[in-house]
Amino acid sequence: KDDQNTQKLNKTQFTTEITDKVGNFKQKEDQNIQSSNLDQVSEVNNVTVTSAVSGNNSILHETDQSSKLSPQKSPLQENNSSIGNSTQLGSKIKPQITQILSNSTKNGGGVGVKSSDLAASLSKNQGNNRVNDTVLGGVGAGAKKQENEVKNLVGCDLLDGGKMLELLRGKRLVFVGDSLNRNMWESLVCILKNSVRDKKKVYEAFGHHNFRTEASYSFLFEDYNSTVEFFVSPFLVQQWEVTDKNGTTKETLRLDLMVSDADQFKSADYIIFNTGHWWTHDKTSKGEDYYQEGSHVYKQLDVTEAFRRAITTWGRWIDANVNPQRTHVLFRGYSASHFSGGQWNSGGQCDSETDPIRNDTYLTEYPPKMKVFESEIKGMKTPVSYLNVTKLTDYRKDGHPSVYRKLHLSDDEKQSPLKYQDCSHWCLPGVPDSWNELLYAELLRKQYKDQQHKNQT
Repeated sequence: KDDQNTQKLNKTQFTTEITDKVGNFKQKEDQNIQSSNLDQVSEVNNVTVTSAVSGNNSILHETDQSSKLSPQKSPLQENNSSIGNSTQLGSKIKPQITQILSNSTKNGGGVGVKSSDLAASLSKNQGNNRVNDTVLGGVGAGAKKQENEVKNLVGCDLLDGGKMLELLRGKRLVFVGDSLNRNMWESLVCILKNSVRDKKKVYEAFGHHNFRTEASYSFLFEDYNSTVEFFVSPFLVQQWEVTDKNGTTKETLRLDLMVSDADQFKSADYIIFNTGHWWTHDKTSKGEDYYQEGSHVYKQLDVTEAFRRAITTWGRWIDANVNPQRTHVLFRGYSASHFSGGQWNSGGQCDSETDPIRNDTYLTEYPPKMKVFESEIKGMKTPVSYLNVTKLTDYRKDGHPSVYRKLHLSDDEKQSPLKYQDCSHWCLPGVPDSWNELLYAELLRKQYKDQQHKNQT
């Protein structure tokens, strides 16, 4: 009972500190209280948080510049609440969060600590040895062990689902992007739903139970009048069709047009965008008779240049259509894949991986497309919070579903199960949970800055 009371006290103190202060905080390590400060890195037009495991020295930073399916409309779409100005990232963020994210999650998050061994020691049991439990709907022993170890370091959850739901009360939080953003959306819905007493008051607003076939989904948290939504948009720009002289129809990608259902989510309170993996597929990589602007289809266009033009279109649409006084725009960076011996469609594998990468020598090159993105957002007028998870996900070669990607296999898959593996998406619980911990930290930072602004006025 004393332990429970102590844990509650620690949780209260931790929550109070993070919402009321941005500065130096106490960190519990090896049962001793030590002070820890987070280095600051300043760039032109950006304030970044130093990260030992992120691809470009940032996990959260914010710029400070002045599919063919028909999605349903969200229940909250007509009734959004304002959240105030989106402002620049504070000069310091809680060292406890950055320390614990790093310690717990090369399993999927992490800021601050340079020793990958420390993270690996907590995450080594959270690889494919538990993924079968995840597929069947349970929580693996490795995940539970890690969760308890992380809690012991600070005496509370990194992501308090109840408090996050309070932050989202009366609001819409929308994910827009590819299936990796769906991975993050699924993670957050599960975390938040587990924080609600009456689970019957959490449901998909349109009665969907299969989350792979529709263009959009919206989970309603009835007691909070809040929705957590996902819009399928793997490129953020429109997939198109043209007809040639012979009457043959072919698919193209309109680099100059924002995704067609953008009006459905432009007034949401929070929008988390991503794109990346579909730009690595054969058609996009080759760029032959595929990319289109206006009526012109390019015979050949380099994929990096095509990506730049698409991100420019996205950025211009944000500046022209999103009100930063109402909507907080975020972008989650590229998530690493770990196919060995082939790609997703050519026999690539990761089923034998049970430990994260501990030596940076074996990490992949930082994606050029993310460098393009980072350059493009510097020219935007609308503030964008950038969740750079690229390098930290690269450590986690052990965190993918691999052969456990689905319950029911086709005849071909049953005959050659090792040939069909998923080494790009992530097990849940797992890596995307930490992305949502970073998202939660950003929402708390935003709440603090908004409160500061209100107090000053």
